[in-house]
Amino acid sequence: MTEIKYRSDKGFENIPSLKDKCLRINLNSDIYGTFAEIGAGQETVRQFFRAGGASGTIAKTMSAYDKDFSDAIYGIENDKRYVTEARLRKMLDHEMALMEQRITRDKHPDKIFFAYANTVATIDFAKKYKGHGWVGIKYQVKPDQDYNDIVLHIRFKENDARLQQETLGKLGTNLIYGAFYKYNEPKKLLRYLYDHLDKDQIEIDTINFSGPVFEEVDNRLMSLQLVKNEMTDAVMFAPDGNNVLPARVLYKKNILTLRGSFRPVTKVNMDMFQKSYEMFIKENKVDIEKTQVIFEITLSNLRAEGEIDEQDFMDRARLLCSLGQTVLISNFKEYYKLVEYFSQYSKSRMGLAMGVNNLIDIFDEKYYRHLSGGILEAFGKLFYKDLRVYLYPMQNEDGSITNSETLKVHPRMKELYKFFKYNGKVVDINDYDNSILSIFSRKVLAMIADGEPGWETMLPEGVAKLIKEKALFGYESEEILHK
Repeated sequence: MTEIKYRSDKGFENIPSLKDKCLRINLNSDIYGTFAEIGAGQETVRQFFRAGGASGTIAKTMSAYDKDFSDAIYGIENDKRYVTEARLRKMLDHEMALMEQRITRDKHPDKIFFAYANTVATIDFAKKYKGHGWVGIKYQVKPDQDYNDIVLHIRFKENDARLQQETLGKLGTNLIYGAFYKYNEPKKLLRYLYDHLDKDQIEIDTINFSGPVFEEVDNRLMSLQLVKNEMTDAVMFAPDGNNVLPARVLYKKNILTLRGSFRPVTKVNMDMFQKSYEMFIKENKVDIEKTQVIFEITLSNLRAEGEIDEQDFMDRARLLCSLGQTVLISNFKEYYKLVEYFSQYSKSRMGLAMGVNNLIDIFDEKYYRHLSGGILEAFGKLFYKDLRVYLYPMQNEDGSITNSETLKVHPRMKELYKFFKYNGKVVDINDYDNSILSIFSRKVLAMIADGEPGWETMLPEGVAKLIKEKALFGYESEEILHK
């Protein structure tokens, strides 16, 4: 029986039922593998057993619930934790090695092996922590090919352990089916993970693809898809280009954030970062060893020119990564939502580095009309935390400087602004580079597009070279322009 489900990008579309998906796997005589599930029963493999014909697919299923047994099989993690990416990858590698040892290629030359695993923690009895976990598959699509990996992190949203188990089983089935039958369309594979599931059941906040069939996949672009498809509110990727779990990067850290378009990243952006960082690490309770800097791009910023231009996004991502930065892509238009998000992972001091126009926007009431408490509710969420704004000045057309002392907010917001300003929540970056204040990303972008010389000097060292080498932001070399 085929179920019908609505997809926003294609309207109504036939989607295979979970049973149909399992049967297609089970009836493929070449697919053979193991299931290792810890923390939420064996809900994924149960789907395959119930569909029928599983003996041709399942080599082994196991669930090492006892920690001592688990350690004996997979080893002990350095941090003594069990619900981690490292643990999941050990499970996948161990189970795949056993497959290779026990099922000989001489006897089964056409078999394509897989190992599916998950390690999760469901909701606790007090219902304080809803639970999370790591899910992955290591597999082949050809017998003589190296293995491919799909690894993702989930957060449960349901308030019942049994429901979370069932949700995990559906997700696992979708993952295995997509891995074998949608691997050549990774964006669709990603969306189909939610077949027979709703966004209010589970959140996917990290995913990484690797292996020969995913050689052309950029995990930063897949990271963008998670936010674009509303699978999560924010994703993060490291300077090496791989998606990373925000909780791992931000846990108990002092966090300094810069929001911008970074289209492209300029000397002003980097001066703002460097000067605010120097001020931030001198603050009380800020340990430099436990400080994380985040460059944030909002989805609304990516949509500023209309539909999201994925190539434009990748251009920005490459430049920020080349500068060694960790990047957050978020769906938080308002700053208070960003601070709330960070507060899930850290209670330590936070800093927001921003320009004058950004601060003026924060004091604009129109952004808070959806809140019952209006701007006061938003400011309560924003400033009651251990947070400080580091304000980078703006040079006006007449050459004068606007800073925290001279900026003008709406008359109704004047006293509110004074309250936060004189309580030390807003501080000026004074040691700025006066010679670069006239640099704006939009000006650089226009110069690149028009082939106007001189834009290179407005960018951090090495960035102009990368733009030229990779032809980013529509850059065309002199040779092309003269053809």
